[in-house]
Amino acid sequence: MMKVFDLACEHDHRFEGWFGSAEAFDDQLGRGIVECPVCASRSVRRLPSAPRLNLSSAQAQPPEAEQPERRQQVAAMPTPQQLQAMWLKMARHLTENTEDVGERFADEARRIHYRETPERGIRGVATPQQRAELEDEGIEVFSFPMPASSKEPLQ
Repeated sequence: MMKVFDLACEHDHRFEGWFGSAEAFDDQLGRGIVECPVCASRSVRRLPSAPRLNLSSAQAQPPEAEQPERRQQVAAMPTPQQLQAMWLKMARHLTENTEDVGERFADEARRIHYRETPERGIRGVATPQQRAELEDEGIEVFSFPMPASSKEPLQ
């Protein structure tokens, strides 16, 4: 049986960790191998978890269909965990569907824009000045912070 702990890093990115036991979590945390999947911080803490209570005698809540305001609010406001999951999904998609050109990003973006090389999705790093120059030339770019662990499979 696995233990699922709610965890957060020093930047308050929240995520779940699955461990064989509380002792296994403590051991892995002590060895510095538990890290945030968003920013790769190893300064991780365990968050308090609410126990599951079976209150069968408690008065039942009306179904969500009878609570339209609540249903609309839930649909309009994703939780921090849902936002993080969407961010990780996008990071995985970018990693799997683009070529990492690293420091050559600005040069390679220009070569693609001016049709000197085949069009393809690329990712890399550019200085704010390089980004401004690309935008002045009509080359669309966007910044997306990738986790430090993006060289490894994203979990």
